Amino acid sequence: MFDLTDEQAAIQRLARDFAQQEVRPAAGDLDRDKRFPYEIVRGLGELGLMGVPYPERYGGGGADTLSYALVVEELARVDSSVAITVAAHTSLGTWPIYAFGSDEQKDEWLPQLTSGSLLGSFGLTEPEAGSDAGNVRTRASLDGEEWRIDGAKQFITNAGTEISGFVTITAKTGDDEVSNLIVPRGTPGYEIGEPYRKMGWHASDTRPLAFDDARVPTENLLGPRGMGFKQFLQTLDGGRISVAAMGVGLAQGALDEALAYAKERRAFGQPIGRFQAIQMKLADLSTEIEAARLLTYKAAVEKDRGQNFTLTAAQAKLKTGRLAVRATEEAVQIHGGYGFIEEYPVCRFYRDAKILTIGEGTDEIQQMVIARALGAG
Repeated sequence: MFDLTDEQAAIQRLARDFAQQEVRPAAGDLDRDKRFPYEIVRGLGELGLMGVPYPERYGGGGADTLSYALVVEELARVDSSVAITVAAHTSLGTWPIYAFGSDEQKDEWLPQLTSGSLLGSFGLTEPEAGSDAGNVRTRASLDGEEWRIDGAKQFITNAGTEISGFVTITAKTGDDEVSNLIVPRGTPGYEIGEPYRKMGWHASDTRPLAFDDARVPTENLLGPRGMGFKQFLQTLDGGRISVAAMGVGLAQGALDEALAYAKERRAFGQPIGRFQAIQMKLADLSTEIEAARLLTYKAAVEKDRGQNFTLTAAQAKLKTGRLAVRATEEAVQIHGGYGFIEEYPVCRFYRDAKILTIGEGTDEIQQMVIARALGAG
């Protein structure tokens, strides 16, 4: 079912080669220095990997969702910070403009986004509204020909870099009405906070945002007024495919490192990979990763076919996040004391894994989505 086409295989090879040759050597330093990977993003843009699933008329790659998932998987295999930068930009920053934007909004923003010359971001989470997305407190009110925005967002990816173009935010535009608005960087009253100190994803940009009488033109409304809730649910469904691809890639990267170490590290006169205890760990991880990969690819194919992929995307996101945590923990265990030392990639992988059970909807939210799709509630 998932035999790759020639085009998909070529995109996968392109992403894998770039990840191994450009991202892998820099990942440790970027993580240690907490430095955003501008040069890597530029390189990805030059290769056409910042807009893989969007039409060529907007500068995109004209490829499908599965091709995009393959790119994210290959990047996460060596570095999650780069992978989430691409995933958040493509699924959360660019998708709402493409799916819901006017022709004018598409023409203005999409060519810059698909080339990687600008990054897009999406602002949903607030201090009182994360999983409870209906509790959005940010408000936007019409004042003549402008929307006046007041509120705050948190845990927003890609909004604070030098190449950030805008953030699309959810806001209450009436008592029982949520809409989405495009707020360009540099808008007066739009303040970008200092980056968070995080457990992982150190080279990814994650910040709080504040809006104090920030004003944007009425034409910055994204789609019809009052459709924000439906829009961001659709956006999150697609985003879960890319986060699932991150989980698969991170788990595969952990297995790669553990397998290589098990072949080299010797104990009691032989490589530790010859011991059954180590072999069982590697065998189980390999099996689980392949199952998670197929589930993720299935969600991508369903999306490309125009099928309802909400259930599969939630299942894939739930499965791969948990697997990434387990795989990185086992990789650290196989490395023994060296797994606790930052010079070895598995230490970084372990720190990067946990967020995959939280971001884009917690595991508990995925379970609720799955249960509802099954007709249980």
